[in-house]
Amino acid sequence: MQANWEHQLLDLAGDIPHPSTKPLFSYWAGDAALQKAYAVCDRITHQHSKSFHLASGLLPEEKKSAVRALYAFCRIVDDIVDESEMNVPEKSTQLDHWKKVVQSSDAPEEEAVARAWVDTIHRYHIPSHYAIQLIEGVSRDLYQNRYQSFDDLATYCYGVASTVGLMSMYIIGFKNNDALPYAIKLGVALQMTNILRDIGEDYQKGFLYLPQEELIEFGLTEENIANADCSKDWREFMRFQIARTRQLYDDARPGVRLLEREGQMAILAASDFYQGILEDIEAHDYNVFTRRAGMSAWGKARRLPSLWWKMNKI
Repeated sequence: MQANWEHQLLDLAGDIPHPSTKPLFSYWAGDAALQKAYAVCDRITHQHSKSFHLASGLLPEEKKSAVRALYAFCRIVDDIVDESEMNVPEKSTQLDHWKKVVQSSDAPEEEAVARAWVDTIHRYHIPSHYAIQLIEGVSRDLYQNRYQSFDDLATYCYGVASTVGLMSMYIIGFKNNDALPYAIKLGVALQMTNILRDIGEDYQKGFLYLPQEELIEFGLTEENIANADCSKDWREFMRFQIARTRQLYDDARPGVRLLEREGQMAILAASDFYQGILEDIEAHDYNVFTRRAGMSAWGKARRLPSLWWKMNKI
């Protein structure tokens, strides 16, 4: 039986038609400016996410470039909200600009990421609906910094992460729309992992991406978080959060077989690397206040051989 939040997120995703035509491969092969634009996206991906860069490197060349264009688009939109010194109206203007970009057929040559991303959208027939939802999801940070229930938080996770998974499906290739609920769940799992890793850092910025109802249920207040209090109640709370997130990863895994074979390993790798973050949080007794959980490059590389076995078992 699906939870309420699952029904809500499926409604947000909508019944988008499965693409009836194949991607337009090699469209940009002779366009030097477009090649440079994709190279910029590659550098942005490598700079900001070693995990995503490594996982996407398991894709064929053109799909790898397209997925990194998607990542660069997400990064720029996110940075408009989180990192820039603009005021809220200025940020809203910039986000509106990106809404126009994803709905256009062209982008200025000087906007490298925009050029690569517009090219990717059209070559892979990605519904602009999802890109708009991502921009709107990220923009929630301009006016909301607390979430009452997990249903509320799941909607946020959909906007900033599940939309990325849905767009990635169009690049990787998928068999039919049965893949949609799996992509949505994986997006929620990935974003929840980010949230659990960054609790301390986000709180310092004024954000608390944890369900208020569940904090109360475990006898916790914001004072516990402000004081970096790794109490028994906190550890029980984190065990509950990690267990639910792991279940989401497990529930999403069967959807991998609905993707084109050449993209399955990349998705499994991304999922597995992020689950390694949960393991690191546990290994350090749920302290997400004074350290940032993660995995080393060697730790990620060491996990790859077992993923080939897992892929063949799906």
